[in-house]
Amino acid sequence: MMHPVKCRPRGWMMLFRFLYIKKGKGSVIYRSVRKDITPFHPFILGNYSVIEDYCCVNNAVGEIRIGNHTRIGLHSTLIGPISIGNDVNLAQGVVVSGLNHNYKDKTHNINQQGVNTSLITIGDDVWIGANVVITAGTTIGKHCVIGAGSIVTKDVPDYSVAIGNPARIVKTIQ
Repeated sequence: MMHPVKCRPRGWMMLFRFLYIKKGKGSVIYRSVRKDITPFHPFILGNYSVIEDYCCVNNAVGEIRIGNHTRIGLHSTLIGPISIGNDVNLAQGVVVSGLNHNYKDKTHNINQQGVNTSLITIGDDVWIGANVVITAGTTIGKHCVIGAGSIVTKDVPDYSVAIGNPARIVKTIQ
């Protein structure tokens, strides 16, 4: 089902996407979105949510669940496993990837060592600024703000503002 070189679903699978892409009422996935969506893992987009132009969405290695009233900004990349809550705004160019390549075996090329995944969880009512990178296994709590250009490598607790590389908490929202 997956093309061995292109690492994306084969063309004939596009005919059956309506069976396994679950879109809520009023939700929109723009035509220019690269949908590397397979039936192996769930892809669920909540009610009144939007995935804007030139995004890449890939659930080949893990599920992607996006809540209600959530907006994924221009040119963002989502690679599962990911769980995004309700009322979340991702600005443009955000990378959310639950995928890492294995590399520790010196006797094999990195591209032959496979991958590992770890769930990324983004809580409700979160605003993520432009060009943020969120790494595998992290959790961002509810009502958080992540400043533009930040790299999130550790969990961010509820009601926090985090910025920088690596992202650090600079403020707690009272």
